[in-house]
Amino acid sequence: MNFFFIRDFQHKYIFFTSDPIHPIEKEFSRLKKIWVKAKQKLMLLPKKTLAQEQAFEKAVDQNREINIFHAGCLDEKKIKKRFYYFLQKQRTKHILLLIGETLLLPLSGLMALLPGPNVFFGVLALIMYTHWQSLRGINKILKNGYLFSTASHFSKWEKSIYTENDVNLNNTLEKLRKEYNIKNIKKILWK
Repeated sequence: MNFFFIRDFQHKYIFFTSDPIHPIEKEFSRLKKIWVKAKQKLMLLPKKTLAQEQAFEKAVDQNREINIFHAGCLDEKKIKKRFYYFLQKQRTKHILLLIGETLLLPLSGLMALLPGPNVFFGVLALIMYTHWQSLRGINKILKNGYLFSTASHFSKWEKSIYTENDVNLNNTLEKLRKEYNIKNIKKILWK
């Protein structure tokens, strides 16, 4: 499994994996209708967000240092420092989101009074589960460590986003999709 730490078209770093974005792999026997609707709503989130959350989730299964591809525009020391601060920022963000979602959880009980399934609770529970798994992945990456490898096509991508030539961007994204087998690369790195 390949992990990537690359800038998107807005020049913000994003962490993702080459695996395709997939629905949450949790099966719930009770009130299945609610969970099915909640899963559908969760998949409406932007692909960039889902890809990053699922990359963090996949890091939970790694028992050794993970190899992360980057553009190579920065030297090793700077990219490690940037990635460390990126992880700390994501960790803080996930903790705050989990606290906020926990505070919203009692309100979802009030939604049970409305007729029909309590989709609000289902969506909230799945988002909490996703953030919790991502937080576990972030902590695992910080604990186990990481190695960086450069990827030449990603350096072309980062140079292209600064020139903002759409033809170069599309060509570079197509090369990245073919080389690393990333199906949603345009939705992850581009608008």
